[in-house]
Amino acid sequence: MASANANISRFEPPTAPASPLPAYQLFHNKTRAFVYGMQPRACQGMLDFDFICKRSVPSVAAIIYPFGGQFVSKMYWGTKETLLPVYQAVKTAAEKHPEVDVVVNFASSRSVYSSTMEILEIPQIRTIAIIAEGVPERRAREILFKAKEKGVTIIGPATVGGIKPGCFKIGNTGGMMDNIVASKLYRPGSVGYVSKSGGMSNELNNIISQTTDGVYEGIAIGGDRYPGTTFIDHLLRYEADPNCKILLLLGEVGGVEEYRVIEAVKTGKITKPIVAWAIGTCASMFTTEVQFGHAGSFANSQLETALAKNAAMKAAGFHVPETFEDMPTVLSDLYQSLVKAGTIVPKPEPEAPKIPIDYAWAQELGLIRKPAAFISTISDDRGQELLYAGMPITDVFKENIGIGGVMSLLWFRRRLPEYASKFLEMVLMLTADHGPAVSGAMNTIITTRAGKDLISALVSGLLTIGSRFGGALDGAAQEFTTAFDKGLSPRQFVDTMRKQNKLIPGIGHKVKSRNNPDMRVELVKEFARKHFPTTKLLDYALAVESVTTSKKDNLILNVDGCVAVCFVDLVRHCGAFTAEEAEDYLNMGVLNGLFVLGRSIGLIAHYLDQKRLRTGLYRHPWDDITYLLPTVDSLGGKGRVEVNV
Repeated sequence: MASANANISRFEPPTAPASPLPAYQLFHNKTRAFVYGMQPRACQGMLDFDFICKRSVPSVAAIIYPFGGQFVSKMYWGTKETLLPVYQAVKTAAEKHPEVDVVVNFASSRSVYSSTMEILEIPQIRTIAIIAEGVPERRAREILFKAKEKGVTIIGPATVGGIKPGCFKIGNTGGMMDNIVASKLYRPGSVGYVSKSGGMSNELNNIISQTTDGVYEGIAIGGDRYPGTTFIDHLLRYEADPNCKILLLLGEVGGVEEYRVIEAVKTGKITKPIVAWAIGTCASMFTTEVQFGHAGSFANSQLETALAKNAAMKAAGFHVPETFEDMPTVLSDLYQSLVKAGTIVPKPEPEAPKIPIDYAWAQELGLIRKPAAFISTISDDRGQELLYAGMPITDVFKENIGIGGVMSLLWFRRRLPEYASKFLEMVLMLTADHGPAVSGAMNTIITTRAGKDLISALVSGLLTIGSRFGGALDGAAQEFTTAFDKGLSPRQFVDTMRKQNKLIPGIGHKVKSRNNPDMRVELVKEFARKHFPTTKLLDYALAVESVTTSKKDNLILNVDGCVAVCFVDLVRHCGAFTAEEAEDYLNMGVLNGLFVLGRSIGLIAHYLDQKRLRTGLYRHPWDDITYLLPTVDSLGGKGRVEVNV
């Protein structure tokens, strides 16, 4: 293994086998394969199986992915990372890896025919597993004909594949790694089985591991009408393989392939003991014809029923249980008799391998603790649906909580009363825009006219929000709250601010006055007095307004100040927050957040407006700028500067 860096390794490809393998041996502990299609999970499962089987070289030599896009795929070999090459063409992959003789084809039912026909043109390929379901029967028969012509073994279509313990597994065969270890598939046993069902092959792995010394090889041929190989093809291989001692056949209702096995036993082609069962005996209990799960599991005659097959296999000398539930007992009895006769010599059980656990899987099982770099307490997108503060997104719409409700969940992690949510929405509506002349809107407009994108224009406007533009909300909340909590009278508060030479944030308007009120302020006051439990701070601010307007008529409580004091009344008295939580949120700058969110609506509108008008690059007129430049007296020597103002 040559290291590419400290954590990523590459495997040097072995050379092609020096001598041809026996016809009965499809897989061995040096089998190398291509995986056709981008199937990282299946590839990783194959590599994990290789690792626990103590193979020296991974079984997956490369990935063939016609759509390209990458040249390596990162996988794990045990706990170390390794790189698998990715090729776009079958021919290129074969030239690079002459030792490969197996292809696991994950192509879809639409492209599996063309891809398999292409693979069949590669002379070094001996076995192809076709995983796709729904392959048209005509196409399946054409593939079968071409494969026989080329001498290639086809497993599938519609198969999970197969497994040879201690040597090689196809794709996702055998399930999760803990199931593979529990069924002792990391080392060979004595039982070779063939089944149509991939799901039932897992059940057979489990039964065989508990009643015998384990599986020697197992193949799921697939449930279609025209599988590439049938029961007899694999059972004859097992018959020829001296290391396989017991044959197991799991058939099903429909078709006559079991009778070909019966004929082989009668003619002496198969001499090894066979345990067999045909699934679907319950079909006789139905009053109408029944189509079971597989395309081929349909009895067209009495001969194709499971009952008839089981009776015929039993008459031919197969070990056929009375029911499927009795199969473990029948298998165990046969195994023990062969051990007693010396046909099977049990080997010492090796130590069960340690399974490398994927980090994500281990975390899901709760097996590890790792300090997180970030913490989110407001939303979660990992499950079946998005959660806002624990509330499923479907419930957000079912309960029609609105924008204010979503803000309450995400900003405050709780459901606020309906009136509170409506107040938040009201604030967004009131602060959405204040015309094109304010600094935020002006910056957005200028940036838009400079040809920048929406995000750039919006951000340039938002960056002007601060103590002079937008900051009145936070400042008003802070100053009014502090004065109220100290017990200062409105007059004392005004006098204190005057002595400090500070303007009172939230007080004053350029146009509006006490006799020409701001309707936005009237709307907020009306809503708060109608819905809030109390408006103590609003009442205090209005008393301050009475003091300031006695001096000047336009020193009114403006919309920023009104929103600020009403918001403080809300968080302090709505019952959703403790006193400490209310103060924390105010100190965090949540009011500034309201202004930013609301004003973003208007800034985006100004961007769209300028784009719609197709305005050009803005240049400020000279006559709107006073130029005050220093003048240097050429006769006065160094450093003498006169400034004309």
